[in-house]
Amino acid sequence: MHFPLMGVSQRRRSSIQHPSQGSYFFAGTLLLLCFVGAKGCPKICHCSDRSGMVVQCTSRNLENIPANLPRDTVVLLLSSNRIRHIPKEAFADLQRLRELDLSHNLLESVDDDSFLGVLDSLRTLDLSNNQLSGLPRGTFAKLHARIRLSNNPWHCECSLQEVLRELRLDPETVNEVSCHTSVQEEYVGQPVIQVLDSGINFCNFHHKTTDVAMFVAMFCWFFMVTAYIVYYIKHNQEDARRHMEYLKSLPSTSHISKDYDTASSVF
Repeated sequence: MHFPLMGVSQRRRSSIQHPSQGSYFFAGTLLLLCFVGAKGCPKICHCSDRSGMVVQCTSRNLENIPANLPRDTVVLLLSSNRIRHIPKEAFADLQRLRELDLSHNLLESVDDDSFLGVLDSLRTLDLSNNQLSGLPRGTFAKLHARIRLSNNPWHCECSLQEVLRELRLDPETVNEVSCHTSVQEEYVGQPVIQVLDSGINFCNFHHKTTDVAMFVAMFCWFFMVTAYIVYYIKHNQEDARRHMEYLKSLPSTSHISKDYDTASSVF
């Protein structure tokens, strides 16, 4: 009567000692994910998981944005490097990215659509203390992040004005975004926002400058045409004068006819 119970207990012990294939598969999947996550962190950087991956690449003498960044990166710190350029769709795979620090680099240019893929997720973007003098008009289009642009050698003109209209400047550093150069010299050294708030429109000035350039070009063209016409007329007058002198030098027809009549009478 006790044999069936013994069989049941043996089967239970067997199930405990020999895990199912599903358990092996689950454990293998976890190991694979851990391996992939570790592999995704660039060797030159340090990665730590804090409800999302924090990638620390500060002061590593980087000249380019690292490749193979973890897809679950939420914070990417690239400050104090030697990065000069941000290419198009540089962060397109980091769709959870919330904070991006590129301050204290050597940035000179940013491609249009550089932040495509993180337009909705990005909340903080630091581009301060670089070498930026201008940006493409669509650089920050539809970007919801608060942006730091302070301490760059900005050239104040129409395209920069259009860029600033499409972004949220960090209020703590907004007065540090100044005109290093300008299409109007009197605004050099002044905060860009203060200049724009005073009613200055660099785009109107740009249009006026264009109109003046067109007027100068038209005046030069008119002067060249007029000079050519005057030269043409003078040249033709000189030819006409020479032709008249040549005709005057020829013997007249009346003199020829008289000589002919005299010769006829003799004969």
